[in-house]
Amino acid sequence: MKLSSRMAVPLTALALAGLTATACAPQTSDNSAGKDEKSGTLRVWLFQEVNNDPKKKVVDAAVADFTAQHKDAKVEVEYIPVDTRAQRIKAAFNDPKSAPDLIEYGNTDTAGYVKDGGLADISSDFKAWDEAKDSDPTATQAVTVDGKIYGAPLFVGVRALYYRTDVFKELGLKPPATQAELISTAKKIRKEKPDLYGMAVGGANTYGAMPFIWANGGEMAEVSGGSYRAAIDSPAAQKGIGAFTSLFGDDNCPAAKCAAMTGNAVVTAFASGKAAMFVGGDFSRQAVEAGVAKGKYAVVPLPGVKAGEIAPAFAGGNNLGVLKSSSHRTLAVDLVKRLAGKESQRAFFDAMGFLPTYTDVREDVAAKEPFVAPFVKTLGAGAKFVPTSPAWGQIDASLVLPTMFQEIVSGKKDVAGASGDAAEKMDAAFRDAG
Repeated sequence: MKLSSRMAVPLTALALAGLTATACAPQTSDNSAGKDEKSGTLRVWLFQEVNNDPKKKVVDAAVADFTAQHKDAKVEVEYIPVDTRAQRIKAAFNDPKSAPDLIEYGNTDTAGYVKDGGLADISSDFKAWDEAKDSDPTATQAVTVDGKIYGAPLFVGVRALYYRTDVFKELGLKPPATQAELISTAKKIRKEKPDLYGMAVGGANTYGAMPFIWANGGEMAEVSGGSYRAAIDSPAAQKGIGAFTSLFGDDNCPAAKCAAMTGNAVVTAFASGKAAMFVGGDFSRQAVEAGVAKGKYAVVPLPGVKAGEIAPAFAGGNNLGVLKSSSHRTLAVDLVKRLAGKESQRAFFDAMGFLPTYTDVREDVAAKEPFVAPFVKTLGAGAKFVPTSPAWGQIDASLVLPTMFQEIVSGKKDVAGASGDAAEKMDAAFRDAG
């Protein structure tokens, strides 16, 4: 999933924030609604984007259609920061009176939210929905836990390499064909143009870092005896971590400025003209187009270790789900269908560049828009996902991987030490999740 921008804070503050998010997360009790009202106000929480106006226009149009059909219903939409979603949504699960009826959530959060008892099972509604038959199986899997469906896919997202065509032309550079070339190209640009990051990277940009680990043969975790066990400290994973963290420094992206950067902060750096490259999603296009890089960039798949290889990308995306505590279940499910339906997904693509989850709609937009090609090619090369365990929500909220990257780039620990500590934290989370 995408991550929102965060103000740069010291490593210790980030670590404490992660511990607080995990240690103080309340336990969820049964919060099933006892009624299904067909009128009243539906509260909706959606994620705040870097540039939120285009998203708001699509949402407003879908809501207008919904209220036109449901005269006795009103809809209140609130856009919430992604960075605080864990604490806020957990709290909503435990306080039905103040909770929304419908939420947007990242596909990495599905298993955890289901374990918390916060999401309603809408399997029968989804299977009866005519448009759902065209849903990408991978996207549908992202809302499925133990054979039950807990939402509707809103979009899929993968990352590729954005680069400044004017800078590359001026310096006589070609898009890198290997990971090693990517790193050397970034440092050459920084040397020739010290006012630019050769490649903007962020220590808190977890999903932008994963392709480096996967490209080198590493994994986040592996299944052993029916349970997940961390693999982030394997030799292959450590090689990928080393490649990623080598991009932090005065010769590319200074650690003092880049260690705390999130995915959205990296996008902003490129869009504002402060970086010549970054790893971003198809969903990053709107923000880039709104900046000084407009008309001066291109996108290619992120290269792997060998020429001709594409680094595996994280199979991201967001979903829409109805809370189990909603007293407007039928209305909420209908609103989910409107917001995540084909018409809205086409509009989200046109407005934000979000890749549709429907295979037929995705084929249509790809045929019309060449920009989509590198992302579709990346998907075809084999995208990867995080462990489908409730533990991942804790691992993510606790900033286990960002802390690992930040410890390395700050010089506090070496790759082996930091990855070993990260593996211990991940294994503890897997054990706690059962």
